[in-house]
Amino acid sequence: MSHITLAITKPSEGYELLDSGDGEKLERYGNVIFRRPDPQALWDKHLSSDEWSRAHASFSREGKKGDWNLAKGVPERWYIEFSGLKFWIRPTSFKHTGLFQEQSANWDWMRDKIRKRGDGVRVLNLFGYTGGASLACAQAGASVVHVDGSKVAIQWGKDNAKISGLEDKPIRWILDDARAFVKREIKRGNKYDGILLDPPAFGHGPKKELWKIEDDLPELLRLCTEILSDNPLFFLINGYASGYSSIAYENNLKQLLQKFGGSFEKGELAIEESHSGKLLPCGIFSRWSSI
Repeated sequence: MSHITLAITKPSEGYELLDSGDGEKLERYGNVIFRRPDPQALWDKHLSSDEWSRAHASFSREGKKGDWNLAKGVPERWYIEFSGLKFWIRPTSFKHTGLFQEQSANWDWMRDKIRKRGDGVRVLNLFGYTGGASLACAQAGASVVHVDGSKVAIQWGKDNAKISGLEDKPIRWILDDARAFVKREIKRGNKYDGILLDPPAFGHGPKKELWKIEDDLPELLRLCTEILSDNPLFFLINGYASGYSSIAYENNLKQLLQKFGGSFEKGELAIEESHSGKLLPCGIFSRWSSI
């Protein structure tokens, strides 16, 4: 019987979800407390308004423009230790911090698969952003090709690799459009044992290539199956603001990967609040593995 898996990120020394509600979340990155909007937080806050007012950085949006209000002394960037890695944290104009901490359960899942397979695993990370998944896979022993359309994000990922002690690991950092890169890999005959992708609902590549998930995801998934090795290890899709269900993602994977056997899994990503234990939903995933 098919079921939904909950992949939960617990509080840790590096990161903690302190509270959420009324369309906001209160988070601690190291010693710095952030206050950010979150449309999933449809309930009442647990902590008092005084606790919320102590945030060192608050994000607000007017129309399409957003900005941070930073307390005096908040550094331009700082690093935290999280999920066995180190990450530079920096508030961005898109309200992001450079870390998608809810992905830690997926990182552990990929680490486990790679270590069970042993040496020689090749992984492709599409829409790789600041490199959390790439670093986790490289840390477990895989060689990784990391593709993203943002030059800033790729440099950020390289910086994260350096402070995590993974600078010399076999990670190729490539600035490119995901679809264009995969099409070239098909022509070159390159193959991968593991593929993961974290596509946005809407975006642009480095040469202004338009990406719309409802139009482009099915084709990209089909292209990706053409660069899977003869003995593939895993395939993982993450989703955030697309508005789709993990069932829709799993249906795509089953259609494309059933010939390999293995097992399929779908579910929600969530972060556990340290004070109340409530879960803040943060996205969806579907994944397949041969082991």
